[in-house]
Amino acid sequence: MAGACAEPLDPAGTGRWRSRALLLAWLTVAYNLLEGGLSIAFGVAEESVALWGFGLDSLVEVGSALAVLWRLRGDLRARATERERRATLVIGGLFLLLALSVTAGSLHQLLSREHPETTLPGLVISALSLSFMVFLWRAKLRTARALDSAALRSDAACSLACIQLSAVLFLGSLLFMAFPALWWADAVAGLALAALIAKEGLEGIRAARGADFSGGCGCH
Repeated sequence: MAGACAEPLDPAGTGRWRSRALLLAWLTVAYNLLEGGLSIAFGVAEESVALWGFGLDSLVEVGSALAVLWRLRGDLRARATERERRATLVIGGLFLLLALSVTAGSLHQLLSREHPETTLPGLVISALSLSFMVFLWRAKLRTARALDSAALRSDAACSLACIQLSAVLFLGSLLFMAFPALWWADAVAGLALAALIAKEGLEGIRAARGADFSGGCGCH
């Protein structure tokens, strides 16, 4: 939206926002390594596709944050750079990889009629993720707008996808806990996650491959 981005920053202002972007990226790496490890471990133990799929999403966020760290090594004043384009493409590709993985796991669960033994870990992890990722997403989006970076905006979109995944996981877990007969709820939640992720990934790749890609966040 016009006016949503900040005015061009002076070098000192750019330096402050760059430092903030670096801090947010490292916070993302640390938090999602912990969250991803716990989610995958509980997902495997509880045979929950949605939960280990959520854990894989956490690892995708780690990859997205690493792409941002790589991007920040370049010149932020040169928006239309190959570094910006590559970082955006990498993040989009990570989205698609995750969508394929979660889709395959969910379809397997539906065909085999498997279901988790309990969804309590999913409820706890998704609730914690919702509380933290909202803060992280808003901070990343503000930073992306200030620096006018498509790569940072894609990383913010990755955090937004995590919020959506957390909400779907929370609702799916709550539904299965209340109505155990709905054994398919976990797998359907996984398919919903995959659809959201794939949409965001395709949009990011399409934008980065466009001839008019400027490296900016597209909000001017």
